[in-house]
Amino acid sequence: MCGIVGFIGKKQAAPILLEGLAKLEYRGYDSAGIAVFDGEKIRVEKAKGRLKVLSEMTHDGETMPGTVGIGHTRWATHGEPNQVNAHPHFNTSGSIVLVHNGIIENYLSLRQRLLKKGYEFASETDSEVVAQYLDYYYRESGDPLASITKVLHRVEGAYALGILFQDHPDTLYAVRKDAPLIIGKGKEANLIASDATALLKHTRNVYYLENNEIAVIHEDSIDFVNVDGDTVEKTLSRIDWDESAAEKGGYEHFMLKEMYEQPKTVRDTLNPRIKEGRVEIEELGMTDEEIRNVGRIHIVACGSAYHTGVTGKYVFEGLCRIPVEVDLASEFRYRDPILGEKDLVIVISQSGETADSLAALREAKAAHIMTLGIVNVVGSSIAREADKVMYTWAGPEIAVATTKAYSAQLIALYLLAIRFGTALGTVDQSLAAQMIGDLKRLPDQIELLLNNKEKIQSFANHYLAAQHIFFIGRGIDYAIAMEGSLKLKEISYIHSEAYAAGELKHGTISLIEEGTLVNAIVTQDALYAKTVSNIVEVKSRGAFVMAVTNEGNTEIEKNADLVIYIPQTNRYFTDSLAIIPLQLFAYYVSVGRGCDVDKPRNLAKSVTVE
Repeated sequence: MCGIVGFIGKKQAAPILLEGLAKLEYRGYDSAGIAVFDGEKIRVEKAKGRLKVLSEMTHDGETMPGTVGIGHTRWATHGEPNQVNAHPHFNTSGSIVLVHNGIIENYLSLRQRLLKKGYEFASETDSEVVAQYLDYYYRESGDPLASITKVLHRVEGAYALGILFQDHPDTLYAVRKDAPLIIGKGKEANLIASDATALLKHTRNVYYLENNEIAVIHEDSIDFVNVDGDTVEKTLSRIDWDESAAEKGGYEHFMLKEMYEQPKTVRDTLNPRIKEGRVEIEELGMTDEEIRNVGRIHIVACGSAYHTGVTGKYVFEGLCRIPVEVDLASEFRYRDPILGEKDLVIVISQSGETADSLAALREAKAAHIMTLGIVNVVGSSIAREADKVMYTWAGPEIAVATTKAYSAQLIALYLLAIRFGTALGTVDQSLAAQMIGDLKRLPDQIELLLNNKEKIQSFANHYLAAQHIFFIGRGIDYAIAMEGSLKLKEISYIHSEAYAAGELKHGTISLIEEGTLVNAIVTQDALYAKTVSNIVEVKSRGAFVMAVTNEGNTEIEKNADLVIYIPQTNRYFTDSLAIIPLQLFAYYVSVGRGCDVDKPRNLAKSVTVE
């Protein structure tokens, strides 16, 4: 939920830390802080609010000398967002300083033990407990590494830590358990960060920390040990992302830029998997026999990724005739799911670090069930721990509200379903060829929709003061409605709900009153007449209806006030097109209301805590 950076090298650290935090501000923006060893002591500066407050306070870091430091941008969990609760946190004397991403689940009991030993706490955070416990063990041993390992044996929960000891100013320590943290190896400096975007300007060579590993980082060397003190050998990896992908590139917001990157994202995810008219997913590594052996599929995800899973259920069941269950990861963990030995659990996550999704993956692995991760980040926890992996080549996504990563996940599921269908014999060569042709047309069709935004932009301006907006659809259209509703509520703060259109008469229609906006998605021909009847129901009660439907369905204009047409495509792929006008609608409503589109309140990009 938070952003961590660390630097040790020959250059002044503070400006580099602030620069890195600017790349990570989408991960948390309640407060920010940096700590730098200035040659005599560790100096800490932190501020409530956006990073620019801290930057102005330190004159972009120029007032803080020193070549080793750590920084943090916070999304509050324990303790309200204020200067005291902001990171970095330190022991009473300020000689041990750390930044923390994650949650220490047993912090209350640890805090009580330290209070009995005479320790006092300045903040309400769980993070300060770790700093004070480091102090306790460091007083005993005078050994930073020994102190860290003792603390790690005591704390429970998820954490990524960057740590400085004033007595050892030439060393930066990094620790990880169930929260992302990578180590960047540069020419004259080494760095740590919770996301690769903060490192790309300085290096593309990184080490991925595994759970319960500690990095001991000097200016010219990096060593790794586990919590038992054993040396760990690690392989250096290279990040191939273009640094410019994490810049706005002239767009007003990252979200708008990322919406316009969707045609490229779809091509990048699609094209490497189409070879000689066939779907081939090389990194998947599943044989036809393994696919034919799958009994049931469980798709597990959170947020927008869950909505792609709902679409995936219709696609897999329709094309492959395999029963599919779709679970919210936070529910899958705790409902004691019934898993058969031939089942396949598909976990979808943009970051590959989503806490509930990662826990669901581990639940499945503990039951010895085959797992497949669909992720965007190479080397992420889900990518490394899943039995099989499929990457969505979306590149870095900065806006908190996902657009292009969502589109890439849909493409991955389409391709996977075609691959399964051909192996099972439920998709013949002719049908596969038709579907591949439709997939190849999607990028141009998405681009066409994006370039005809004026009608939606104008329409959005009429609903800036709306208090309630509803989305309805049937089948795959219901999955689209859920994602459209989520986009709107995430960034505009308007109360928005999605309902299966057939459920309106079972209570929801009582909420419709004169002037209420209802967005109806009508792309499934077999369900067209039934959804139109639902539109008539809400219209008769005073609703204003915007309909998203396929080209040629002009009769819907008799019942809808505004109609947005999408190009013709395979019925299973309409989500990829119908979502575009809904993304644009949410964006322009948010802009018109003066909201912070890229950093909506109370939200963070990567949810690495429960």
